[in-house]
Amino acid sequence: MTVRIRKLIGTFAFIGLIAVWALFAMALAQFAFSATNTLAATLYYVAMGFGWLPLAMLLVRWMQRSDRSS
Repeated sequence: MTVRIRKLIGTFAFIGLIAVWALFAMALAQFAFSATNTLAATLYYVAMGFGWLPLAMLLVRWMQRSDRSS
């Protein structure tokens, strides 16, 4: 698979990752933090805000991998 195709696939996967992660974080927050204090909710949103970065870094690493020479 060429770098160009991997970048195209990775771009759509990245958009999907962000959308799914955000929806998951919001749904979990509505369930868990409906009546708690704002400090706990803020810490949760900060953690979830940084939580998608390891997945994104793996995706970008895959996208930047060089072509295999046959």
